[in-house]
Amino acid sequence: MAALSRPFVAPRRRALLVAIAVSAAASAGCSSDPGGPGAACTPTSPSAEDAFARERAPGSESIALARAVADRWIAEHPAESLPWDWGEGTVMLSLVELYRVTQHAPYRDYYRRYIDRHIARGYEITTSDRCPPATAALALHEETCAAAYAKVVDDVLRYLYEGARRTDEGGINHLGVSPLFEPSLWIDSLFMFGNVLIRAGERADDARALGEFSNQFQLFASLLQDEPGLFRHAHNWATPQDPGVYWARGNAWVTAAGYEYLRVRAARGERDEAVAASLGRQVAAILAAQDPETGLWWTIMNRPGEIYLETSATALFAAGLARGLRHGALDASVRPAIERAMAGVRSRIEEDASGRPVVTGISGPTTVGRLDDYAEVELGDDISYGVGAVVLALVETSGL
Repeated sequence: MAALSRPFVAPRRRALLVAIAVSAAASAGCSSDPGGPGAACTPTSPSAEDAFARERAPGSESIALARAVADRWIAEHPAESLPWDWGEGTVMLSLVELYRVTQHAPYRDYYRRYIDRHIARGYEITTSDRCPPATAALALHEETCAAAYAKVVDDVLRYLYEGARRTDEGGINHLGVSPLFEPSLWIDSLFMFGNVLIRAGERADDARALGEFSNQFQLFASLLQDEPGLFRHAHNWATPQDPGVYWARGNAWVTAAGYEYLRVRAARGERDEAVAASLGRQVAAILAAQDPETGLWWTIMNRPGEIYLETSATALFAAGLARGLRHGALDASVRPAIERAMAGVRSRIEEDASGRPVVTGISGPTTVGRLDDYAEVELGDDISYGVGAVVLALVETSGL
């Protein structure tokens, strides 16, 4: 990529597992359909009068920068060319949020073209990583009530409830239906399938979907969260992991999804003390690991200086912490960390030869492994999930 030089200016485990299993059984009879089986659907479009838009300061510099980043992505990546995958799903989720703030139709039209293409050509929901695009389908269903969009969400929920293999503890296998490996948990999954459960649960007042996320979060925490509060990458994976290695983007997926879930619970006048307590322990460790000079996080959080500072994790941490602060799950003590994080994110947005903003410093797709394996993952620019993470962070921190 040419001319990326100037910063862009702009524009106790057993008891817990038993309790989780009981909770899951109690909620098993609830509907999974985002619109409800045969239920009436009233189309609802985002509005400048919505609290979501007003609170995020549509005229702010942060939203202007989010729009510039999104506009460049759209110009460079035709919607019809993108695969049905987690990185692209993260971009679509970020455009859903940006459209809610701006009501700028090209953002909606872009994720609609993406979803429509895959509905026409067919898609497979076979792993956690194939779930994220359904968040855009859910937004389209809310605006249009079209059955085709509801079906995408139903397909993901059906996969999660019935199709995916599970670990002995009941955790949803990251590799879904694959028979090649024993079922395993990867922390990425809490974001990948989690946002669909959370938003479908909110949309349809679906206790089963919200309960499933809570159950899964608690299972993941019981098996992957260590004493310092940070999460290891995977449980029951086939290849070795070094102890005490905490991958930043994986932990950031957890933070972003966890505080989105607590937001929905709060909107319902509810609390989930177990999930809130787990996230509270994680946040304490996150804040302690932030690089004081740059505001970024190291890709292995507890090994500063050994590999590299990373953009997508920082953006996701900022988005999650901001959402927690905005909706009362966190207090003002996290605000300085959010501000430093966003300064770090902005330092990673550079201009291309045409003066458009490019997100840089994104670690490539990362599998479970030893410390040396994480060190071999190269940094890149303009990678889908990094762009999506940055847009999500700019939107969620705007007007905070």
